[in-house]
Amino acid sequence: MANIRAVVSLGHKALGYTTNEQLKAVKVTAKALADLVQGGYDLAITHSNGPQVSMIHKAMTELRRLYPDYSPAAMCVCSAMSQGYVGFDIQNSLKSELLMRGITKSVSTILTQVTVDPYDEAFYNPTKVIGRHMTAEEAAMEERKGNFTIDDHGKGFLRVVATPKPIQIVELEAIRTLYDAGQIVVAAGGGGIPVIEQSGNLQGASAVIEKDDIASLLAVKLDADQFIILTGVDEVKKSFGKDDETPIRHMTVAEAKELAENGEFEKGTMLPKIEAACEFLTAKPNGKVLITSLDAVGDAINGKKGTVITAL
Repeated sequence: MANIRAVVSLGHKALGYTTNEQLKAVKVTAKALADLVQGGYDLAITHSNGPQVSMIHKAMTELRRLYPDYSPAAMCVCSAMSQGYVGFDIQNSLKSELLMRGITKSVSTILTQVTVDPYDEAFYNPTKVIGRHMTAEEAAMEERKGNFTIDDHGKGFLRVVATPKPIQIVELEAIRTLYDAGQIVVAAGGGGIPVIEQSGNLQGASAVIEKDDIASLLAVKLDADQFIILTGVDEVKKSFGKDDETPIRHMTVAEAKELAENGEFEKGTMLPKIEAACEFLTAKPNGKVLITSLDAVGDAINGKKGTVITAL
């Protein structure tokens, strides 16, 4: 029987928030991913990078402040750096876990660029916070460079960048070649490196692509059977955090959209995952989306936990 083709999206919990936390977290994450491989899944893996790219941006900004001769690192460069070191930890931990189970699959990380529309409305209303708090003078300097900042209620100023929708995955054919060969691929980390195509050239964009958006697109492009979102809860819940909170074990796209319209899913956390799930299932009606936690993934693939979303 053929393996199940799946794209797995890893959230913040899978990676931690610092370099030391990440080293510990990926060992746990590797066990969950290895459970999927052992269960007959072919995997392409995407991951978040919010804390990681923010840490890199802060470090590069401080380096520029202390040593003016150094050029500040553009957001696209920070994103590339985060893809490299997060992928390094994931692939090494997963490869080690697989070998301990007698599985000799190769694990590779592909530095992935993703094109965005320069006229995407997100560029006119950037909202994604990155980096450290700045003084008013530093914020003014960022504004003069064409960047955007916000006043964080007396704590200082923060830089904000756009979150445009992804259009094309530049390295898709390389990813697909490895994936179709049965290898495990870590790709499009942190939403991918956002680039704008201009006269045949790719120019880095001052933006961050949402992880859930690119994970859904990757799942469609790789013709995945399942899109698995590993997050901080075992199941999606109705009335989350309230006295009448109840888990949702299964819902259709229509039911998910109705619940979203009724405000059941929080904007910054669960809503993007539900929207990404619906986008995948609209493009691939025979597919399936599973939302669960790292700890529950073993039970979830056996139907004991998790939330399953289907087209009908």
